[in-house]
This record gives sequence, structure tokens and C-alpha cells, in this order.
Amino acid sequence: MENYPSRLRNAADRFLTLIKTKGPLSAAELASELGITSEGARLQLLKLAEEGLLQAESISKGVGRPVQKWSLTAAGNARFPDAHTELTLQFIQTIKNVLGKEALEHVVNAREKNQFEKYSKALDGVTGLENRLTSFAAIRSTEGYLAEWRKEGDTYYFIENHCPICCAATECDNICTSEMRTFVNILGEELNVSRMEHIINGARRCVYKIQTP
Repeated sequence: MENYPSRLRNAADRFLTLIKTKGPLSAAELASELGITSEGARLQLLKLAEEGLLQAESISKGVGRPVQKWSLTAAGNARFPDAHTELTLQFIQTIKNVLGKEALEHVVNAREKNQFEKYSKALDGVTGLENRLTSFAAIRSTEGYLAEWRKEGDTYYFIENHCPICCAATECDNICTSEMRTFVNILGEELNVSRMEHIINGARRCVYKIQTP
């Protein structure tokens, strides 16, 4: 099962968003996803590569010709929002240098409180884990996280394919800890929530594993 809010506008956005959310894809896979011809997909991929947004890598899977997979370059990733990176970093560094780490912790805690109140209000009256995951993914996607959820057996996975606050989180790791607490509080403290993949640690995306008691 999969639920992902659409963010597709023009052809370039459709290609970039699919690769951002699903990882490296071949021209044939993109063509199938978008309902276009493989030749049309290849032409668009070459155009995006010329613009420096995509790069190709040949991947061999046993017998047969290697498959060319396309992934985002740094410039391609930069097409997704990063929430005023430079200004955010300046604020974090200034708080650290002028007021100290304890003051920064207070700021992170205040942000966590505001986030929890915002999400709680938006999800008020939304019952059932799957309904809450759908609504929460939609909210996080409007914030730039490209969120979706999937179910495999009895386990749920909440996936964020982009982190618009990545630079800030790198500078202040307490932000990620705060985000984790918010997830648990919003989805339900009775659930077992763990982070399986983490962008800050070099992963392509952040993945949270959610298991019911």
C-alpha cells in the first residue's frame, strides 16, 4: 500500500520528483511510471543531464547488458526547497556563539512545542492510523518533505524523500531528536516508532518504521 501526495507540474518536475522519491530509475521505468514512450523518456533525461540536474550510472545485474540508472546531481537536489538555508545557519551559529548551547536547546524545544500544537490541530478529529498517516504526509509534503507512507504486512513506513531543513539539522543534531519525539507524540505513544534511514547520515531519505503493539 502506498500513499503519496502529488507534486507534479511540468515534465522536468515529474522526472525529478519521481527520481527524488523512488531513487535511481531507468528510462524504461520512468516511461512506465509516466505513461510515455521510452524514447520520450530518454530525450527528457538527456535534456536534464545537459542542464546538470541528472547523472547516469550503468548498473550490471548478472547476465545481460548493464542498465543505465538516472539519479539527481547536487544541482538536481537543489531544485527542492531548503527553507532559507543560509539565514537559518546564521541564526543557529549566532545563538550558539552569543547565547550558548543551552539557549539553542530552548529554541529547539520551543520549535518542537509549536510543531506539536500545529500538527495536533491539523489532525484533530482524524482517527485511525492510516488516516492520520495520510493527513500527516500531506502536511509534511506542503512543508517540503515529500512525505509518503507505505504498509508492508503489519508494519508501516513513513518516508520523507527530502529534508528542507537538512543543513540546519546538520548544524544542530538536536533538531532530528526533536523531530523524532514529535513523530511519536503525533502518531501515538503506544506505537513503536524507529528511524531506519537518515539523510543526515548519508541516506537518500528518512524512513520511520511504525509497528503497532
